[in-house]
Formats: sequence, C-alpha cells, structure tokens
Amino acid sequence: MASNRSALDQASPAHDGIDELAGPPWGEPRDDLRDGPWEEWNPTAESVAPVRGRHRVVKQRGTTMARGGAVLGVGVIAAVGAGGMASAKDRPKAPISMPDLGHVADEVMHSLPDADELPGVGSLISDGGSGDQRYEAAPRVAGQAPLSQAGLTAEESANGTTNAGEVLRARILQQAETQQSAADEAEREAAERAAARKAADEAARKKAAEDEKQRAAEAEAKRKAEEEARRKAEAERRAKLAASYAMPLSSYTVTSTFGQAGDMWSANHTGLDFAAPTGTPVKAVHGGTITQAGWAGSYGYRIVLTLPDGTEVWYCHLSSMTQTSGEVSTGDVIGRVGATGNVTGAHLHLEVRPSGGAPVDPMAWLREHGLQP
Repeated sequence: MASNRSALDQASPAHDGIDELAGPPWGEPRDDLRDGPWEEWNPTAESVAPVRGRHRVVKQRGTTMARGGAVLGVGVIAAVGAGGMASAKDRPKAPISMPDLGHVADEVMHSLPDADELPGVGSLISDGGSGDQRYEAAPRVAGQAPLSQAGLTAEESANGTTNAGEVLRARILQQAETQQSAADEAEREAAERAAARKAADEAARKKAAEDEKQRAAEAEAKRKAEEEARRKAEAERRAKLAASYAMPLSSYTVTSTFGQAGDMWSANHTGLDFAAPTGTPVKAVHGGTITQAGWAGSYGYRIVLTLPDGTEVWYCHLSSMTQTSGEVSTGDVIGRVGATGNVTGAHLHLEVRPSGGAPVDPMAWLREHGLQP
C-alpha cells in the first residue's frame, strides 16, 4: 500500500531527502515519519504533473523498452551516487599511513656512482673535493659556465674554445672525414684485390694457353715421330723385301701399263710391258718354283714362276728359256727377251696373278715389295 504523501512532502527542507528516508548508510528516518496515520494515495491525472516539452509516450516494444530501462537505471544510479556524496561530506577523513623510506634513500645514495664518474658530467663539475662536496659543487659550476661551453672537454676549454656548436661541427666533420677515409681505404683495398684477381686470372689464362700450345706441340712432335717411325719401318721392310725381290730386267723402258686398251689385245692389257733388246737376260723377281715353261699361243714362249705364297708370275714373249723347271732364287736368269707370240717388237710381258687367279697391276705389286719400276 502506497502512502498518500509524495516524496517531496516527506523530505525535510533542511536535508537532501534520501538519507532521511532510508536506513543505513543514509541514517534513521525522522520521528514524525516513523508512525502513521497512513492514507492510501492513488495518482490521478490532476495529481501528476503533465509532461511538458517535446517528450511523448510511445509504445513499449522491442528496443524502446530496453532503452527506457537503461535510462531509468542511469537515473537510479545517479540518485544513489548523489546520496552517497551527500552523506560522505559529514564523515571524518580516513587516516593514511606512509612507510618511512629514509633508510631506502640512504642505501640508494650509497649505491649510486659519483657524479664525476658519469660520462659527460664529470667535465661539468669541479675537480676539487670528494663525496658530497662534488655533488654540491656541480650546480655552482654548471650555473657559472655558459651554455655555449656545454659538452666541452677540459683541453678544449683550456685552448680557448667557447662555442660548443663549433666544436660539435668540427667533431662531425672530423668523423665524416674519418669515415670517408675509411671508405676510400676500403675501396682502394677492394680495387687492389680485384686487380690481383684479374692479374691472377690473366696469368692462369696465359698459363693454360701456353700449356695447351705445349700439348699441341708435343702431340705434333709425337705424330711426326710416329710418322717418321712408320716411314723408317716401311723403308726397312722394303729394303728387306728388295733384298729378296728384284726387277725382272736391269735396263728397260715401260711401254704399256696394266688395264690399257689397244688393238693388240682382245680386252684391256693384263700386264706390264718392259721394252728391251732381244736377248736381254730376264731374272726371277723372287725365290720360287718354275711350274710351267713352253709355248703359250699369243703369249709366245712363257715361263710361270710360282712364289711361296702361291702368287704366279708370268714371263711372256721370251726368245729363249734358260730354266724350265725346279726352284730358283731371287735374281736368277730364267730366260731372255724376245718377240714371240702376238707382238710388234721385242719386250717382256710380265703378269702377276695372286693364288693363280685374275691378274693384278704388276706396277703396284712390285712397289709393294720394295721395287721401283
């Protein structure tokens, strides 16, 4: 049941209202409000002041209800806070105790280095005294020294330098010059290293070229030596063969060669013709056995000398046959030059038939065995 007295009527004009109505911590209610009589109060349109201004009542839906509740909550919090602040005015101040840090400060002071040992500070204070005297002298010296001398060393101050900016500029220029000198030195060293590498590469290239040239010369010399060795071996072989082989005539003139065409032959010429006077001795070209000797038609008188490897050597157009059978040696006279058979003049027709087969070029065969027709 609500009281028919409004909150404004219940509050005392000398107080803020809330601390007089509620219990602790706002205090006890007034005696005239503690007992009745109470009457029922129902608000009406006349008893409630109309809302003025642009405020209007809207339907409570969705976020509107939540927004209205938030406003109401903020109002309640503000009212409670105001009451607390009002009641806090009459309360005594809470005592605050702080620990004694004097001994801590003494320990810290003893652990700190002296001021003249700090970088950039020792030159700003006097050199005399020790301990606390130095700390007391620092403000006095700093106060006496002009700002333009801040950062100067004792040597610079003794030399009459008074402008710290110029000193800083000189130091920067000196540092830049030092760095430039170091950069130039590094560049020079890099250039020297590059030149050394280039010289080494060039020397290596030249050495490789010289080595290649030397290898080529050695290879050429080796090739020439091998060629000379082969030539000498061939000459020796031919000399040995020449010792065992001989030309069929000592004096002659080659008139017809192998494979030559002519009216005197039914086909191309099958041998080699050596023109010589009739009766010129005919010799065995190599040691062998006379297997045939006699008349052979168009070949006239013919002697067939069979060599150890089976090669047959035909001696044709002979005028006479000195030996017609048996073994002979190189250079033995076996007949004489004549003009028998199908001929036009005296000459020796020589044929070479390996293994008794088709004829081959006698000129090449004789050269192969070290003879020079």
